Amino acid sequence: MSSIAARPAPGAPWWSPTPDNWRLALIAAAVIIPGSVFVLPVDVAFWVSLAAAGAVCLTLVIRAWGRHQGPLLVAPALALLFMMNIFPLMWSFGLSFFHYRANRLAPPRFSGLYYYEKVLTDPQVWDRLQTTALVVLLTVLAQLAVGFLLALLFEKEFPGRRVLLMLVLTPMMLSYVAVGAFFRYYYEPTFGLLGQAVKAVTGETFILLDSTAGALIAIVFADAWMWAPFVMLLVLAGLVSVPKYLYEAAEVDRASWWRRFWTITFPYIRGLLLLALLFRTIEAFKLFDIVFLVTAGGPGTSTETIAVFVYRMAFQYFKTSQSSALAYILLFVVIVLTNLYLYFVKQRNAEA
Repeated sequence: MSSIAARPAPGAPWWSPTPDNWRLALIAAAVIIPGSVFVLPVDVAFWVSLAAAGAVCLTLVIRAWGRHQGPLLVAPALALLFMMNIFPLMWSFGLSFFHYRANRLAPPRFSGLYYYEKVLTDPQVWDRLQTTALVVLLTVLAQLAVGFLLALLFEKEFPGRRVLLMLVLTPMMLSYVAVGAFFRYYYEPTFGLLGQAVKAVTGETFILLDSTAGALIAIVFADAWMWAPFVMLLVLAGLVSVPKYLYEAAEVDRASWWRRFWTITFPYIRGLLLLALLFRTIEAFKLFDIVFLVTAGGPGTSTETIAVFVYRMAFQYFKTSQSSALAYILLFVVIVLTNLYLYFVKQRNAEA
């Protein structure tokens, strides 16, 4: 009864100071949190901001109590999601506007867009982006080509198909650390399998990672070995969904293999290929583990991707604010690429 009495009467203004007026609490928090950041000391601003956010949550709970039991039941899960995912993202985004280093006790000082300007004008960043673009292009093309050929192979039934399919899918189930460590030893010139095989033929020690081209080939091969089965699964799902009577009709018309593929098979797998292209481009753009474990960005910095560069900036040089700004620029790039993909897919569906 007390909670019902505390609610504003129908038609009451939004500024009514009642315990369940979440709109007023949200507006107050939107004013208090930025104001405390700019006016109060950092340690005081933290607790004031936390109290303002807690007040908003409390008003939402009071508002939902007795009215919306469903949302209230999932509120603890949403709160945990906020604390574990959303809050760290918001916190790191806020740090990109301050002078702050994680290895120093000095409080953050507001810097505005200084670090975004610094990142966008840094030639090292553009060099790492060029390296990343090259790695993305090579590894995605390799994965699409190998995955497509594997899908064509496993489309047909043959003895031992299931066992061989399980073996082909195994790399996709491994962790990046395991794959990186495996290929690090595989490329090792003294006792690695590749070095020993080449030495048995040529009699000379073979070091694949001593050149930029060799290091790029090593990264592309390792990543394609791991994720080409993923592309194969998507393409294979499209291949097995093609109606058999279409192929039978094409055989009656004596259509060539290429004609059957282009007019019957490709339309069924085109959407899945585009989906694989999107997923693998996003994952390759933030490729870190394989590069860090296999080449460590070498020789020199010739294979250092933007993800490795962000890691070094954040955890080796402790340029926390600058690395946060760069990370959010990369997030923006990924969002733009995803939206471009969705736009082209929508345009294609509209034309169809």
